[in-house]
Amino acid sequence: MAPSDQMSAADLPEVLKDAGLAGNWILDSSRTTVTLKNRSIFGLVPVKGVFRQVNGTGTVSPTGQVSGAFVVAAASVDTKNTKRDNHLRSADFFDSANYPDITFSVSGIWPSDLGVTVTGMLSVRGRARPLTFDGAAAIHGDGEVRLDAAVAINRADFGLTWNFLGMVAMDTAISVHAVFTRR
Repeated sequence: MAPSDQMSAADLPEVLKDAGLAGNWILDSSRTTVTLKNRSIFGLVPVKGVFRQVNGTGTVSPTGQVSGAFVVAAASVDTKNTKRDNHLRSADFFDSANYPDITFSVSGIWPSDLGVTVTGMLSVRGRARPLTFDGAAAIHGDGEVRLDAAVAINRADFGLTWNFLGMVAMDTAISVHAVFTRR
């Protein structure tokens, strides 16, 4: 596959089994972004934020099996509102003092109609739930793999149920742009 090529679902099995991708990978945190979007004040006001600290690793086996972990520091949430950020870090939401990491453990990546399907376990506040989502994967340059995905999360699944007068939506949209390079 040529540099900067987006992988199609048909290309994925061949690319994963390519000995050129086998090995250990590390998340380039300087070029990776994880953002969140929710609605507040009865769905009228969008709340956007970014997690400033992310890290991760991945492994591609010689047979094309993918595994890894993607870790977000819960306390690194930044919505450009200090009062709201402190509340999100509190026990009402992420409880980052007791649960400092939000972790997605990848168990596999497969071709899908939309590009790739990623499966694994998402852990937030000590609660782990299976998570499957679609994304787009691409190989760029010499030894760089990118994954872009939009993931819908119901925060109640992880015990984040604080909701003053029902003003905050339970569904949160997470966008991920992950860049992996060779270790």
